Formats: sequence, structure tokens, C-alpha cells
Amino acid sequence: MSLLVVGSVAFDALETPYGKVDRTLGGAATYFSIAASCFTHVNLVGVVGDDFTAKDRAVFRGRRIDISGLERATGKTFFWSGRYGQDPNERVTLVTDLNVFATFRPKLPEAFRASRHVFLANIDPTLQRSVLEQIKTPPRMVALDTMNYWIERAPAELREILKRTHVLMINDAETRMLSSEHNLLRAARRIFAMGPRILIIKRGEHGALMVDNRGAFAVPAFPLEEVHDPTGAGDSFAGGFMGYLASSRGMSDAVLRRAMVYGSVMGSFAVERFGLDRLRKVTRREIDARARHFAKLTQFRL
Repeated sequence: MSLLVVGSVAFDALETPYGKVDRTLGGAATYFSIAASCFTHVNLVGVVGDDFTAKDRAVFRGRRIDISGLERATGKTFFWSGRYGQDPNERVTLVTDLNVFATFRPKLPEAFRASRHVFLANIDPTLQRSVLEQIKTPPRMVALDTMNYWIERAPAELREILKRTHVLMINDAETRMLSSEHNLLRAARRIFAMGPRILIIKRGEHGALMVDNRGAFAVPAFPLEEVHDPTGAGDSFAGGFMGYLASSRGMSDAVLRRAMVYGSVMGSFAVERFGLDRLRKVTRREIDARARHFAKLTQFRL
């Protein structure tokens, strides 16, 4: 089944202890779609500026990604610059220029309006709701990402879109902020009362935790000696998770657990090189091999 993603396509400037790049393609929708396309067909909706070249567009070529929903506007593409220290969890934002993304109003092509799986990346919750209003039939699954800015600045709008959300993907600090609960399991129960049936808590180097009414399931981060660039890890996780779900039959607990593992697998590949360099070259054989490695990491007998 096809998978719709709506979010940012951006240029990033990155600096880590392993090097520096002044311009590389990034953005939530970009990382998500590259990761998810390893499992299923992806429909991408976003906006870019005049500086987005044919070479940039070629990143999506040869993959199961339809970019007919990638709007071109007059101006510059969203630009973000950041620096990471020895601790990959510590990030300093140097520049954020929204540019054409500041006036982005998602418009779904007619062919995208029957999407059964939808991922609403981190944008204004009012825009996230407008996307669902353009879809003809209720999707099988709607997953949503948000951040502290929207939790603080647009709580009413966020609550409205959460009523129509099946899966919420946020980090542990955002989980506590949204729920006003410190304990993550109690926080999950409060969030379920807002609408989502599944909460996925992204915990960086500590992996991810999925909570639903059946209980909790944790998946570790893949152990790597070097994390070259943490940018896009969470969006790559979301792409692996949703891509695997969209390619699967049913929504059993076993399928959801495997989706968590494949999400962590894609996040681990994303951080091995700068920008999209590793993610673009990964093969399905490598993905499945690393998923098997995850199974060995967590397997034990009583």
C-alpha cells in the first residue's frame, strides 16, 4: 500500500566531531521517504524554492517515491544549520531560515487522496489537520510527529489533530510536556485519552519505547562505534516503522514490534554518515541482516 508523508524538504549545514558539510539535502519528509521507500511506495508532499536543482531532485529518482506533490515556490528552500559535540544528543542550532516553508500550505494531488497510511511530520498542527481533510476515506493508520514548540504554542490545535491520530511519535521530554506526567507509562495513559492508540517514545541513543493498551515494547539503539551525524535519525526511524507497516498485512502486536525494529535499523543507518549518504546506498539485504542482528541483541533464555 502507498504511504503519504507531508513535511519539510530542506538544505542542512552540519558540523560534528567527524567533519563538516555546508550544504546537504535534508528535512523530515526527505529522510522519512528515503527510509520508507526501502519497504513500500511513498507519496511525498512538501515545498522547495528556486535553489532546489535537478541534482537535488535526483536524490528521489530510482526509488519508490512519487514527488508530484513536491511544490516549487519562488524563494529559497528551508535551511537549517547545526553543530553537534562529542555527545550526539547535544545539538546547537546555528541558523533556521524557514524561507518558502514559512508559507507552505499542503496541497495533495488527486492520486494521493486515497492514501491508507499517513505520516504527518513536524509542522503546524493546523496544517496537519488540513492534510487529513483532503483525504477521501479515513486512513488505515495516521502517525504524527510534533515538538515542544507546538505543545506550548498551539495546544488546542494539537489536541484537535490528536483526536484523529493513531500513532504519536515524540521524544521523552515532549511526552512529559504533553501529558504533565513524569512517569512515561502514566504519561502514555493520559495521551491515549487524547486520541492516539499507540505512543512511540524516541529516546535517541537509548532506543525507542512503544506503549499501547497491550503493554510496552522497547527496542535498543544499534551499537555503533561512531555516530557521524544524528540529523534525521528520528525521521528515518519513522520511515522504517511506517514503511514496514504499510508493506505488511494486518496490525498485530508482532507486526508492530517488527516495525519498531525496522525503524531502529533505518535510524542506525542514517547516523553512520553525513546527511543521506549512508541511507541512500543501503540495500534491503543489509537492512534485513541488521534486523536479524537486533534479534540477537535482545534474545535470551530464562
